[in-house]
This record gives sequence, structure tokens and C-alpha cells, in this order.
Amino acid sequence: MKILRIADCGLRIMETRMRNPRTSGRSTIPHSLRSPHSVIRSALFALVAATASAQSLSFTRGQNIAPAYEGWEQASDGAKYFLFGYMNRNWEEEIDVPVGADNSFNVGGADQGQPTHFLPRRNRFVFRVKVPANFTEKDELIWTLTTHGKTEKAYATLRPDYIVDDVVKASETGALGAGTSSPEVRGNKAPAVHIEEVTKRSVKVGETLTVTSVVKDDGIPKRRMPSRQALQQIQERAASDPALAQQLRNPSMNPPTRITVGKNLGLHTSWFVYRQPAGAKVTFDPPPVKAWEDTRAGANSPWAPQWTAPAIPADGKQPVTVSFSEPGTYILRCRADDGALVADDELTIVVTR
Repeated sequence: MKILRIADCGLRIMETRMRNPRTSGRSTIPHSLRSPHSVIRSALFALVAATASAQSLSFTRGQNIAPAYEGWEQASDGAKYFLFGYMNRNWEEEIDVPVGADNSFNVGGADQGQPTHFLPRRNRFVFRVKVPANFTEKDELIWTLTTHGKTEKAYATLRPDYIVDDVVKASETGALGAGTSSPEVRGNKAPAVHIEEVTKRSVKVGETLTVTSVVKDDGIPKRRMPSRQALQQIQERAASDPALAQQLRNPSMNPPTRITVGKNLGLHTSWFVYRQPAGAKVTFDPPPVKAWEDTRAGANSPWAPQWTAPAIPADGKQPVTVSFSEPGTYILRCRADDGALVADDELTIVVTR
């Protein structure tokens, strides 16, 4: 079961799940297994072992969520931050867990800015928590999450092997293959996104509200579109190779070409719910690009095969209409994503009957 979790949740969750909270931050995984080559071998073994049982491990609902410690980063002013994400083991079910005993931290109070609305599947680098000034490598910040009757924890430490930079983020979200880099990627800056001020922040149930995001980017990484010459060569090969022609007719059915998650490049925005009343439903029009790793063919997701980013207006402005099913306080997030790095802005809306 632990091997299957490696394939399902990612290598960092593997280490989080195998830790013992009574070991004061010491991982139970031998150092040899944390070397790059061993990690790759472990991942390959996990994927092979998971293949036979993948069907039985695919669920639309009813499964729990595993919180994930992604690593820590240091800002230009010297401040350190723990980075967290999660793995919702369901493909369809979105789960609400209010801040409290079922969604809390052990240091600094239960509420550390974590989500209370959890999207399906893997969501990486969702939020960060400033490291307390007195924290050392032996201290742990623990995020506890209970869903569907099962409690799991993520243990954040300042161990040096967990430090994260922009290249690590780009690699782990799928913009890069494992262990790859380039001058272009290293020079990439995260896009900037801003939600324009709305005329009102209180609406009634069922009433629509139009909000507009403004996004800017440095144009890196560039989309890698095939040249006309390359397309012509592929067409010539397909004409003489029936097997290749069949693959080209349905490329989404081809086997993966690498062991890490793959992501299509291209600047885009995504709207999603970060916090809401339990069981509520928020409707966005037009439907947004998914912010979670939906790898299914045909999904409106940068992780889906053959997906391409929609065009963004020259002024960067994109309006969206939102409506709410239940009264309460909602926090909506708009994410700008260039395929490698992301930036978020958020908006709080109070909904009345």
C-alpha cells in the first residue's frame, strides 16, 4: 500500500507518510533512498507496481485527503516559509473541512491560512506559513487533516534537503522533466495577477457578480510549438507507417514519456474556491481552467494531453461571472500560471439570503 501511495501522491508525500511523529523530525527513510538516482528507481518501481492495481485505486468520491509538506523557501528579506499542498484521493469529490480540530496546526493557532475547500487530486504549493523565529531543524510544524473519518498529518521541518526554489517548483508541477533545467527556466519570473476592485462584496444567493482579473507575465517559458518543417516530416512518416498514423490520430492514448507529471506550458488564469460554507457550490462562467492536476484526456487542465492555453487579451483583463448557492463567507482565488510558476490573488465575498 505504501508503494501505491508513492505513485498516487508523489515522493514528498511518501516521506511524510512514512515518518514517525515521535522521532522529532527524523525521517525513517534511509539517506540512501533519498539520493536522486535511488528516488528515480523507487518511483519507477512504484509505477510498475501500481499499474496492475491502478483501476481499483481510482475513486470518484469517498476517499480521504492527505496533507503534504512540499518544502521550505527563504524570501529575499531572509524570512522563511513552509510550503504545503495536499492530495485529495478522489477524482470528482470536493471536500469542505472548516478550520478546527479536523483542519488545524499544532503551533501558532489552528488557522494558518490553509484551505477549507479541497479540490480533487494533487494540488501542490497551495499555501505557505511563515516559520516561527525560534524554529530549528529539530522543530516541526504539523498540519492535521481529518476527512471521511481518517486523520493524516504533514510534518514541516527546516531540514536542508527540503529547501525549495523556483526551479524545484517548476519541476515538481510538471513544467520540467526530473533533474532538468535551462537558462530560460532559471530566468523565469512568476506572473503577476490582480483582481480589480468589485463594486460590492456582498451579494444574495443566486445573484451573479462579475469580477475581473488582470494578469502580466515576462513571456517565459515560451510555448514550444512544432515548426512547419517538423509537422511535414511527421506527416511523411505517418503516411508510410500505419502504426504511427494510429498513434497520431489519438495521441492522448500514448503511454507516458516520463515518470514525473507532465504539464503544458502557456500563460493562463484559473479561478477556484479556497474557503466556503460546507456543502456550498460556486459557479464560474465561463468555466475556468482547472487549478488541480486533472490528467484525463479532454480535461480543461494544463496537465491533460493536448491541452493548449487560451489566448489572453492584450490588456490582460479577463472578466468572469460568479454565483453562489448558499449564504456565508467565501474566499475565491484567481491564479496566474505560466506553466512553470504561479501567483495568486484572492477576493472575499459575503453572501446573504
